Order: sequence, then C-alpha cells, then structure tokens
Amino acid sequence: MAYSLQQIAEHIGGEVKGNAQHMIQSMGTLAKAQQQQLSFLSNNKYAADLTNTKAGAVILNQQQAADFVGNAIVHKNPYVGFALASQLLDTTPLQALGVSALASVDASVKLGRNVAIGPGVTVNKNAVIGDNVSIGAGSFVGENCVLGDGCNLRANVTLYHGVSLGKNVSIHSGTVLGSDGFGYANDKGVWVKIPQTGGVRIGDDTEIGANTCIDRGALDDTVIGKNCIIDNMVQIAHNCTIGDYTCICGTTGMAGSVNIGKHVVIAGSVVINGHLDICDNVQITGFSMVTKSITQPGSYSSGMPAVNTRDWQKNTVKLRTIDKLYDRVKALENKLVK
Repeated sequence: MAYSLQQIAEHIGGEVKGNAQHMIQSMGTLAKAQQQQLSFLSNNKYAADLTNTKAGAVILNQQQAADFVGNAIVHKNPYVGFALASQLLDTTPLQALGVSALASVDASVKLGRNVAIGPGVTVNKNAVIGDNVSIGAGSFVGENCVLGDGCNLRANVTLYHGVSLGKNVSIHSGTVLGSDGFGYANDKGVWVKIPQTGGVRIGDDTEIGANTCIDRGALDDTVIGKNCIIDNMVQIAHNCTIGDYTCICGTTGMAGSVNIGKHVVIAGSVVINGHLDICDNVQITGFSMVTKSITQPGSYSSGMPAVNTRDWQKNTVKLRTIDKLYDRVKALENKLVK
C-alpha cells in the first residue's frame, strides 16, 4: 500500500518540504533506498550518504533539511519519525481473522471481537481474550489467563495459567510467561519443591522478544510495567517488579525479587542478584554484574572490555601479584606514619 508524503507527514507529526504528493511504498536506508522508498538520517555517521541518496524522500531535522535539495519530511526527532513511518508502512503479514478449525478453544473462554486464532492454538478454561487479539499458530494460553485488547502473540508463545496481559502487549515466538519460579527448600541435602502460586502481570504497550522467560511469583505476582521493551533471551525470575518504560536488552538475567524502577535501561548480558532495588533513571552497561542495590540515578558499569590477548595475559600476570604489592604499600605507609 502506498502513501503520499503528505499522508505520512500527518501521521508522524512532520512537515513536507518538496513534492507532498510523491508516493511512498516502503522504508529504506540512505545508501540503498529508491524513489518509492522513504529514508531517514538520525546518526551523523551516515550523513555522507545524504548527498547521493536516491530515496524518494528523507526524514530530517530542520537543520539537515535546510541544505537538502530533495523531498523531505522535517521532523524534530528523525529517529522517532522513522519509527512512526515504519509502523504505517509495515509489511508484516496479518493473521486471518477468526478461530482456526485446527485450534482448541474451551467453551468457557470469553472471546472479544475481531480475534485471530491460528492453527494448533490451545486456549484453556476461563481465559478472557479481548478485542482485536491475534494468537499465532501453536501458542498455548492457560486457564484463567487474560489478554487485553490488541494483544499480539506470535507463533509458539506459551502462557501458563493465571497470566494477565494489558492492552497492546506484543510477545514473540518461543517466549514463556508464568513458568515456575526457581523456588526450593533444602532439607539435609534434598531439594523440596515450593509451589509457585503467584501469577504474571504485564502492563499495556509492552513488547517482549523471542525465547524470553518470565517466571510466575511464589506468592505475589511477578509484575512488568507499561511500555517496557524486553529483548530476546532475557530471564526474569519470580516476584521481580519492572517499572514503566524500562528497557532490558538481550541475554540479561535477574534473580528473584528484584525491584527495578521506571525509565531504567539495562544493556545486554547484565546479571542482577536477587532481592535488590534499582531506582528510576538508571543505565547499566553491558556485561555488568549488579550485586548491591542502586539508589541514585546515573550510569553504572562493571564489565571488562575486550583488549588485545597479549595485553590481557600480561595484565593477568600483574594482577596475581596485587596482594604482595598491597602489603608492600601498607608497609611503606606504616613507616611514613612512624
């Protein structure tokens, strides 16, 4: 489906510079876009591509657009403009409306309007499915689950019993919500299972990537706030609480009962110990290990960046002598004090 630049500008909150009736069918990079494609510039690393781009139009800020001779949509934040335009021009196939003959939906399930339930889907007793919900092939929705209006479950998503999704929640393939938390008591070396009787609650407009696991609570629910973005292969253990607008990047893992505030950004492969608090507006860089609560906003790091192997080997040898070096320094300090 094609849109004029004027239509796209109105959708993203921008202003057209050039031919407002030029038609656009899809998005493209500055280097490879053609006349029926829309591009954008938000990173000056790619500014050189703007001169020779063949794109039908480019989303630019006011300063960039002033010197650009082609069609443009002027936007205060070109990256946000790109995101909104991409939503309008999205070519992801939509699932056919209706309940597949190959799906199994219990008679007690409450179905909203305009639902799309694919083949091989199982929806168990007393689940509530809101309006305009899409559930992809092979997905499982357990007893007493609630899916708010506009939710989108891709193929092979698993919701255990008692999982509640707000409106417009998107969950990608392979993700499991509501699996048992890792709760055991030890009786003289023997592990005794603790039934996990809480649930999982996900806020409105949250998106969860592929193959992520969010465990149900032991007693109270595990809670994810609204408009959170959670990447692929993230582990969120039982009774964690994630605040609104938080971003968690791939392969991050957190132990149980972690409380994370709002507007927190956690980079890839971060590990967070259990029973910690992280306040609002914190950024944690990749490969960090968080062992204590964070009570002040700001950026936190502990990961070791990669260096040349030979340098790493030399530094490791030096690190082995740090105890002796520490003792020598203390001895010298004591002599100076005397």
